[in-house]
Amino acid sequence: QVQLVESGGGLVQAGGSLKLSCAASGRTFSSYAVSWFRQAPGKEREFVAACNWDGVNTDYTNSVKGRFTISRDNAKNTVYLQMNSLKPEDTAVYYCAAAILDNFYSDRRRYGRYNYWGQGTQVTVSS
Repeated sequence: QVQLVESGGGLVQAGGSLKLSCAASGRTFSSYAVSWFRQAPGKEREFVAACNWDGVNTDYTNSVKGRFTISRDNAKNTVYLQMNSLKPEDTAVYYCAAAILDNFYSDRRRYGRYNYWGQGTQVTVSS
């Protein structure tokens, strides 16, 4: 079992930065791939960024490439999402999700593949 708790959301002006954290419980967390998804009002949940168990392999949706960085510290059982140059369209509830993926490259963006989810943290970017 893995429990995930997100933090770090808030209200920021366009162009600003936030750093989200996803703290996990569970001794085997270092074996899990972790991703961030987001959901804006009236929209479907969408993939944002993914990080394999070792933190070396990462992936980003096109709209956040060059602005967001996913990283992890397995010693602290925590995954981070550094968000820079924020835009109003980044406004959403951000969720972290974890799973042991058989194939990171084919499954990392599929939210149905993740069996552990946090409760979400709100990010609001004002124009």
